[in-house]
Amino acid sequence: MRRLLFLMPILLCAAVSAHAQSLDAFKQRLAEPTPGATLFNRAQVTVTEHDDAARAVADAARAGQRLYFEGFHRVCVFSDNGPAARDGAFAAKALFEETYPDVKVYVDYEIPYFIVSAGNCLTKEEAIMLKGRVSATFPKAFLKQLKREKSPISNLLDQ
Repeated sequence: MRRLLFLMPILLCAAVSAHAQSLDAFKQRLAEPTPGATLFNRAQVTVTEHDDAARAVADAARAGQRLYFEGFHRVCVFSDNGPAARDGAFAAKALFEETYPDVKVYVDYEIPYFIVSAGNCLTKEEAIMLKGRVSATFPKAFLKQLKREKSPISNLLDQ
């Protein structure tokens, strides 16, 4: 009986804290103003999440429609034109896929260079964050902007 009385409050606390970790609870906490914010007349930010935009992209991808976006950034992790460039490119791709399985990686051949680039970043800031993340493994990584290249929007959903 003592054990039961001891375990019940612990289980109740665990259940309450597990509910506090949900996405809805997180969104609710973000929507609440911070204590003391009204004292200093700080600006308020209202965040609105539109479900229909994400749903439209997912529906179009499922239906096979070809939606395109133009101009995005990638992080170049390998670029070489030597005699062993091809083997080096595929080795770099394998290392990248092993180290960062959640990021899409591409091998391109732009005469005379083999280039390995990663990510489909819509903004330069996003690419800079990705570069910072991969620079421990690839210290010579640099940003590469792909201009005017049409890519299917489904590439963004694969990440």
